[in-house]
Amino acid sequence: MKNTVLTFRKARQDGERIAMLTAYDYSMAKLMDAAGIDGILVGDSLGMVTLGYKNTLQVTMQDMIHHSRAVSRGVESALLVTDMPFMSYQTSVYDAVLNAGRLVQEGCAHAVKLEGGVEVAPQIRAIVKASIPVMGHVGLTPQSVNAFGGFKAQGMNEESARKVLQAAEAVEEAGAFAVVLECIPEELAALITRTLSIPTIGIGAGKGCNGQILVYHDMLGLFSDFRPKFVKCYAELGGLMREAFAAYREEVRQGAFPGPEQSFSIGEENIEKLY
Repeated sequence: MKNTVLTFRKARQDGERIAMLTAYDYSMAKLMDAAGIDGILVGDSLGMVTLGYKNTLQVTMQDMIHHSRAVSRGVESALLVTDMPFMSYQTSVYDAVLNAGRLVQEGCAHAVKLEGGVEVAPQIRAIVKASIPVMGHVGLTPQSVNAFGGFKAQGMNEESARKVLQAAEAVEEAGAFAVVLECIPEELAALITRTLSIPTIGIGAGKGCNGQILVYHDMLGLFSDFRPKFVKCYAELGGLMREAFAAYREEVRQGAFPGPEQSFSIGEENIEKLY
């Protein structure tokens, strides 16, 4: 069954949990889609886990389009959401609609995601009016890392919690079909989920949300720079990969690889004719 924004809304209505993961390439997207993942986010987190940046601020529209197109080729059932990178929507409503359109037209996205609340409500409203579904993102918004003074949990006191709640309400009022809640107290996330009528997708926001999302590098142990508190590692593939790489290196050095089963042959008699 093909997942759409209507599928997400119905999941909330029926009390079904939504499972999302990030992906940045064809092969990984195809594996996730085959596993039944409901939604795949081409996140600007690719800047950190794929491109090696310290944060997401250097990611460009061209980066997002390139990776979104690759992911789209591996997706048959999942809803494909693509992040709008830093400064692709903050500058004006016009820029926001134009760049959202590029992510759909050139990046083959089904929907776009952007960060912020009240301050980006006009952009959300205009993008939705252009018939492009929007997923919101409030709480810890990584594109605001410099303003926050680092990757810090939000909503940890009454004033901050009220701002996050107001941001989520603004996103819904502007027409978003869902909203990501990142790194906020689980009690606040549960309150927001009860308050809104659209699905909430949590990442570091507790189990009271309608769904969850993780960066696949984190949940597979592939990213070793740091591991956020909210990550559950379902498989330590990073260690297995290092072992495989080292085994390959040793076999090459010792001449054990390639063997006869990995080689082609025309026979010595044919080779002798070449002399």
